[in-house]
Amino acid sequence: MVVPGAAGGDGRKGLVLTAMIFAVAMTFIDQTIVSIAVPEIQRELGLSSTGVQWAVNAYLLSLAALFAFGGRLADTLGHRKMVLLGVIVFAGASAMCGLTPKGGAAQAWIVAFRALQGAGGAIMFPAALAIVVQTYPLRERGRALALFFGIAGGLTAIGPILGGYLTEWTWRAIFWVNIPVALIALWLILLSRPQTEHRPAPMDYRGLALIASGVALSVFGFQQAPIWGWGNPGIWLCIAGGALLLVVFVLVERRTASPLMQVRIFRIRPFLVQNLVLGISMLVFVPVFFFASEYAQIALGETAQQTGLYLLYFFLGFAVAAQIGGRMLDRAGAKRPVVLGCVLAAIGFYWWAGKVVDLDFGSQVWCVVLSGAGMGFMLGPASTDAVNRASRLSYGEATGITQTVRNYAASLGLAVLGTAQISRFRSGITSSLVAQGTPHDQATTLADRYAQSQGPGTGTIPAFIRLDFAYSMRTVLYSMAGIMAVAAIVAVLGLRHGLQHDPDEDAPAEETAATPPS
Repeated sequence: MVVPGAAGGDGRKGLVLTAMIFAVAMTFIDQTIVSIAVPEIQRELGLSSTGVQWAVNAYLLSLAALFAFGGRLADTLGHRKMVLLGVIVFAGASAMCGLTPKGGAAQAWIVAFRALQGAGGAIMFPAALAIVVQTYPLRERGRALALFFGIAGGLTAIGPILGGYLTEWTWRAIFWVNIPVALIALWLILLSRPQTEHRPAPMDYRGLALIASGVALSVFGFQQAPIWGWGNPGIWLCIAGGALLLVVFVLVERRTASPLMQVRIFRIRPFLVQNLVLGISMLVFVPVFFFASEYAQIALGETAQQTGLYLLYFFLGFAVAAQIGGRMLDRAGAKRPVVLGCVLAAIGFYWWAGKVVDLDFGSQVWCVVLSGAGMGFMLGPASTDAVNRASRLSYGEATGITQTVRNYAASLGLAVLGTAQISRFRSGITSSLVAQGTPHDQATTLADRYAQSQGPGTGTIPAFIRLDFAYSMRTVLYSMAGIMAVAAIVAVLGLRHGLQHDPDEDAPAEETAATPPS
């Protein structure tokens, strides 16, 4: 089914938008679908705990490290070309993941091709978003990108449900499902033939090495922090080393004739503020799926498929609010939907936190829907408004910047909130065991085991463990409410009311104004 086009029934625009949604659909599904099949992958391939962790993290790490590169490639080599290349790379890597052989080569094989999947996604996503932005005029982009983020983002919730059913057949199918999606995307791209402008320029490989290394090293530190512990000096070396490389990257780019990233774009106040809002909100948006999924399975005792339905309530609110937020952006600018979304999300997470210890999902439904609606109101308009600040020849680059910020923040959020959740869970279990008469040292040892492994399996977890996990989830949700309140404050103070003007349309006017009358 083709997504509706712009006002006036322009079917070509709708066809282009549909093609781009199918192209990026694979990247959204893969954010959650693999986590459901992890136990089966580990069992069949005989992977170590570290190996199976990297089968998940390699994709996210590669994606985060290469987004800026993908955006620059799109702007200099052509957006349609990069979408096609990204889809082919992603689908090919997915097929190879599904063909992972058993034996000693399994671990290296699946980790390598998961990283290649991430590279394909990093090439594809900025180009796809840039195509949508260039296809629709400024006053129609809010609606178009609301559909783009609403439909494509909603596929993240389908991942656990689809993964649960496919894993009953074979875990390999969770990777092979990307192939028919890719074929549809390629067909739609060739059919719609999106036309965009690009500007050939030399590639800044020095900048690429610096930003990829900096992002990868610091994100690796964030990913490993809950496992190694924040007291491990290796964690701080990775984070500090990555941050230092990013500082060097900024300094180098300011002196490079054709840089990988025009860092001066951050001088545009709305672009800077929207990236701050996106960075703060992404501390919450990606981690909430991870923690809600664990809560549903551990505290509520739900199956993998039921957990997917639990997450669908979040996306029900998200998808509806995203469409309203997009229309608000087109009519009155970004400030109103962004501020409203941050406030609603803060209220939703706070309300949700007060309900989780009841261990009754029925009482949580509207809290979950409201939290999703808050995120839906603000994420699309904030992302769209940030990209709109770039010129037509830099949309891919601007998208690469915003996606790098989002993924970097999501990794930080998972690390910090994960540490807080494990600490609260461990403390709760220790207190519960001591109250039951277990010696304190033994209780501490058992608590460490439960907190790191999340128990021996949902069917055998004692009731007090479920409740202790619910209390740790409450800590996480209260933290998320506070984070979204901070995002609301930044949006209120940093953004201005009113519609934005197209920078490409403003440029000739500014030139005319600067020319003295004859």
